[in-house]
Amino acid sequence: MNFSNFPWLTTIILFPIIASLFVFIIPDKDGKTVRWYALTVGLIDFVLIVYAFYQGYDFNNPNLQLVESYTWVSDIDLKWSVGADGLSMPLILLTGFITTLAIMAAWPVTLKPKLFYFLMLAMYGGQIAVFAVQDMLLFFLVWELELVPVYLILSIWGGKRRLYAATKFILYTAGGSLFILVAALTMAFYGDTITFDMTLIAHKDFGLNLQLLLYGGLLIAYGVKLPIFPLHTWLPDAHGEATAPAHMLLAGILLKMGGYALIRMNAGMLPDAHATFAPILIILGVVNIIYAAFTSFAQRNLKRKIAYSSISHMGFVLIGIASFTDLGMSGAVLQMISHGLIGASLFFMVGATYDRTHTLMLDDMGGVGQKMKKIFAMLANCSKASLALPGMSGFVAELMVFIGFATSDAYSFTFKLIMVSLAAVGVILTPIYLLSMLREMLYGEENKELVSHTKLVDAEPREVFIIACLLIPIIGIGLYPKIVTQIYDSTTHELTLLLRHSVPSLQVKTATENTSQFIALNAPKIN
Repeated sequence: MNFSNFPWLTTIILFPIIASLFVFIIPDKDGKTVRWYALTVGLIDFVLIVYAFYQGYDFNNPNLQLVESYTWVSDIDLKWSVGADGLSMPLILLTGFITTLAIMAAWPVTLKPKLFYFLMLAMYGGQIAVFAVQDMLLFFLVWELELVPVYLILSIWGGKRRLYAATKFILYTAGGSLFILVAALTMAFYGDTITFDMTLIAHKDFGLNLQLLLYGGLLIAYGVKLPIFPLHTWLPDAHGEATAPAHMLLAGILLKMGGYALIRMNAGMLPDAHATFAPILIILGVVNIIYAAFTSFAQRNLKRKIAYSSISHMGFVLIGIASFTDLGMSGAVLQMISHGLIGASLFFMVGATYDRTHTLMLDDMGGVGQKMKKIFAMLANCSKASLALPGMSGFVAELMVFIGFATSDAYSFTFKLIMVSLAAVGVILTPIYLLSMLREMLYGEENKELVSHTKLVDAEPREVFIIACLLIPIIGIGLYPKIVTQIYDSTTHELTLLLRHSVPSLQVKTATENTSQFIALNAPKIN
């Protein structure tokens, strides 16, 4: 087999989607056969992702790799175009890893299991496509396609207010997607050449005013998914009604789509507008951190507390994107990967706790840790990762963002001092509300009726295995972050050079032979 000519990314995207179509013809009454089928498909696809990464991805090459392009509608230059670089490759790996574990987390699902696993597998391929496609219109299509399974999973398998949460999710995300469509059409038809190819669009000379309009529209679209205050309100409602596997996909993958698209399109394709919007991103990031941390502190519902915690952590991504430093941009990407692992682990543990206690209110959970020691040992470790304990991935990512922004020469000392000081408030609040949560659940006033419940059993091997799979990379990245950063360093370095070049007051201080061209998006040469 000639590896260089094999369509790896197309296979990785289409395999779970095609496999999902066979779910309905599998003879199965109670869902036991179909769940093994779905897990097998998920594992095979993840193995294909790892193999393609191992054999075909070069850490030192910041260009798009594993590139495939097939003409779809030639009149408007619409193509099936996919590729992976330092921005997309780690997120593709994360998607395969988290989705496979989410399928395993869905083991207890007994309501309409065939439909559930069909949606999980279809979403698997759609999520990978979002990170891999290199055509603007195709990106919009897979972005929209990915929303349908999430809506159905929320509305069918969610909690008591599932229809409200699902409807709010689809209204927010689909409404924001309209800005993607308008921006894609505008950028494609601008100038003498009609094309949706991201590489060719990056070469177009958009005027600054048009760039600002496009950037603002895309910021709204991706700000909903990230989510950015005040476009965040759908997330606590969605998490409040979701099941454990839906939690893992929402926190582990879907939020990262917004951050990825902001870097790929807003920063990479509209760098002059990014220079104008960067201070706004910094302010929005700080607001996310502080507002969500205070709100999480006040929550008594366990799922909503962790949901607001996720919003707070994603504020660091905004700060890193707007830092104009290699370290800050690298920290933003690492924060997305780190939070994908940590968020998935926390929400899985919250789901496991709810399955046993049938309550989400902290006031009702006092003393349950005495009967579920393994559950709360795992929850405690996941919480320590979320509060950025040194030695875990969250600490490294947030520290990189802080140092990257604090050492940036793009902002005045006063602005940096104020923003860092405010963000530090949110960082201090995080361990307070997470540790107080653990204290109430472990050592709070004992709920005798709940503690005496016969179904209050400890963790089963499947749950221990899932958390172990998540904690190992969390600790591994925390101890040796180069495991991940080497995948994308060359790409984020080139992106930082492009962004600094868009600010007249900044001087590009590093010039090497392999940085003469913006590699991830093939933007114009930087002199």
